[in-house]
Amino acid sequence: MKEKKTTGKNFLVQGTILAAASIIAKIIGLIYRIPLNNILGSEGISYYGTSNEIYAILLMISCFNLPLAVSKLVSERVHRGEYRNAHRVFLCAVRFALVVGGGLALFTYIFAGVITKYLMSFELAVYSLRVLAPAIFISAIIGTFRGYFQGYSTMVPTAVSQVIEQIVNAVVTLVCADIMFSYGASLAEKEGNASLGPAWGAAGGTFGTVASITVALLFMMFVYTAQKKTLQRNMRRDRNTRPESERLIYHQLVMTILPVILSTVIYNISNVADQGIFNKVLQGQGYTAAQYGSIWGIYSGQFRVLMNVPLALASCMAPSIVPSLTAAMANRNRSEARAKIRISIRFTMLLTIPCAAGMAALARPIITMLFSNETGVPLSVGILQTGSLMIILYALSTLTTGILQGLGQLKQPLINCSISLVIHFILLYFLLTVANLNIYAVVYANIIFALIVCILNAVVIRRFIHYKQEWYKTFAVPAIASVIMAAAVYIVYSALNLFAGNTVSTILSIIVGVIVYGIGLVSFRGITIEEIATFPKGHMIIKLLRRLGLAR
Repeated sequence: MKEKKTTGKNFLVQGTILAAASIIAKIIGLIYRIPLNNILGSEGISYYGTSNEIYAILLMISCFNLPLAVSKLVSERVHRGEYRNAHRVFLCAVRFALVVGGGLALFTYIFAGVITKYLMSFELAVYSLRVLAPAIFISAIIGTFRGYFQGYSTMVPTAVSQVIEQIVNAVVTLVCADIMFSYGASLAEKEGNASLGPAWGAAGGTFGTVASITVALLFMMFVYTAQKKTLQRNMRRDRNTRPESERLIYHQLVMTILPVILSTVIYNISNVADQGIFNKVLQGQGYTAAQYGSIWGIYSGQFRVLMNVPLALASCMAPSIVPSLTAAMANRNRSEARAKIRISIRFTMLLTIPCAAGMAALARPIITMLFSNETGVPLSVGILQTGSLMIILYALSTLTTGILQGLGQLKQPLINCSISLVIHFILLYFLLTVANLNIYAVVYANIIFALIVCILNAVVIRRFIHYKQEWYKTFAVPAIASVIMAAAVYIVYSALNLFAGNTVSTILSIIVGVIVYGIGLVSFRGITIEEIATFPKGHMIIKLLRRLGLAR
């Protein structure tokens, strides 16, 4: 593992590698969610989603941001040529992960019943949450390995481990969900509680997460062992003779990770808190647990799963830009930092805006194709069309939060997310109780939350680094091209669906949409040949455009 130059192209390539792997992983996750929905049903998916939302928050508290913190600290030392100290950061992070991850995993297992019963009003989710407890401990350890490699500006080990993790997860989840659903159904007959089948099925499904993370950890340990000679060779080149004290490293690790953890928890806790508020309000309005559980299952098991596919782009661009911005700020090269911010935002918007427009235009065909056996198709379609704007806003807010962290402004995302969260909860309660919008209240409140985060982050970035975002090529052209694309895919789908069927028509319409959007970008000069050349495999794209007569 050689130290790489932190060029704009390299960070974009590394971000693209991680994004590509994450999209593959999300697509695998989307595919296996279809049979999982069929196995568990809406009620079972709501138990599965509830335990995973709680698990995600607990993961953030313990170790979710360890990769970012470790990569930042390692990147600083690698930039200075202090390879031994970079490795000491890694070893300290592993010990930190063992203690914090292990402690929180034990806490989760013991208090799972209290969390699901009293906080979530969803008592039977306790089985799946307890199964997930060991995954917190394993994830903490794997986070240190991923952060170490990311500190060297290489995302390949993380990317490959994510794909392996998702493949194992898909297989084990479906097999165990089916087995445990049958077990729960047999208990239901004895105890007279029909919800035990979905609840135990969800527990079986969550075991896939534990198994997949274990396999991913073994892979990362293998990569680390394979790279050990290169790491040792780097350390022999280290001219620094004064090793950092472990106490100082632990202090820096905690001071780096604490504000990041708090801001990330606040940023993401809305998912769990939204469900708790939603359940409580609907319970007071006379809905049964099965009824509001099914509604939430459609929202989390269909809409959020679909939304997470394009959001993987922003989620991966953020960690890839942190080491790059850290190096630029260490060199006091603000112009380089501004250039990296500009290209990362443009790259993210170029990809997420058409995704949002395409999902809104083809909402019904996509939902029908993926979740054809579900009874809540009309509700799913409405949520997807209404919430498509969330894709763009969450992508931008996630990326700008990562940018602030890369610039060393670790406390600012915490402040911005806190302000947004307070407004979010006030609006959510009003929309649920006064406007009586049901699940749409959650969608609208989340749109406003992400919008406020975007605005506040943009203000801080502009003030700190005197940065001003270019609007025409970043937002206007992708939006115009996306509107044209959305109209084109709707027309193409409507024509094809007369004789080709939903699935074939949907897939062909998406392909047409990609082509129309690409032509629109080039035609409206939203992207230049020089900029395409900086993209991964950009020369191949340029050759294709020249053959089509769209570029000279």
